Amino acid sequence: MAGDGDGGCLAAEAEGEVAVACEALRLLQIEPLAVGPGAGRAGGAAPCSRNALRKLRRWERVLAAKRRKRWQERERSRARRAGSSGAVGRESGRVAAALAKERLLEARASGPRLCVDLGLAHCMSQKETSRLASQIRRLYGANRRAEKPFWLCLTEFVVGSLIYEECFRMNDGFSNYLMDTTQESYLDLFPLDAIVYLTPDSENVLEDIDPSKVYVLGGLVDESIHKKLTLRRAQEQSLQTARLPIREYMVKTANTKNYHSETLAINQVFDVLSTYYETQSWPAALKAGVSSGKGYVLPDAVK
Repeated sequence: MAGDGDGGCLAAEAEGEVAVACEALRLLQIEPLAVGPGAGRAGGAAPCSRNALRKLRRWERVLAAKRRKRWQERERSRARRAGSSGAVGRESGRVAAALAKERLLEARASGPRLCVDLGLAHCMSQKETSRLASQIRRLYGANRRAEKPFWLCLTEFVVGSLIYEECFRMNDGFSNYLMDTTQESYLDLFPLDAIVYLTPDSENVLEDIDPSKVYVLGGLVDESIHKKLTLRRAQEQSLQTARLPIREYMVKTANTKNYHSETLAINQVFDVLSTYYETQSWPAALKAGVSSGKGYVLPDAVK
């Protein structure tokens, strides 16, 4: 045991460690009053030796190591939880993709079918063709998300044509789209009495969607100025025609240009058809696909 002189030498060194030492001793179930610079004088017990301080410092290192270990365990636990939630997200994504595929294949088996007639592509400029390729992408995306999708088909999709090149250039994963593409005409694929060509110039109003029918959209962007081109094409092919019931359910609105148009982009036409097929409501369907910029709104929007 060291004497009082040793205790005096250790006083300055030990003073700064008293708080930590007391806590360590408490954990070791050693009475803190037994150590410290005044321990010998206050209670008559021997002062804290160098060996005791070494033990205290070693215990402090043990405690610090335990704290680090607990912190590491918490971090690993957080990482596992994050990984688990990511796995759940990936799994739910796979499930959603599988369900979308199942719905699309069901539409292929039982209809309805929607064809985009690309036999008119030669009537467009390169800029318009690029816009059409973009509209095809949006149409496909909306159909894939739909609860009741159509089966899609691009007809007269000629390999090497401008629209062919633009679809692959602008649409990532286009080759994996779950739809039919063919260089043939819809006339060679379906019975004439099953085909309904949708054109804004038709005198016939589309009243319902029949899953046994094949609906054809003219592959023209809505900026094209070819008047009645799709109507003439359908009439030359002796096909049934129909237009969306825009005039029947919507009203014209005043605008600075006095502009009113029933000509929609193909993805907008699809939004109308898809919403109607799911809701059986033409007002809801037209609201989904006809923007106010066309100069038409639902009557309740005017009030």
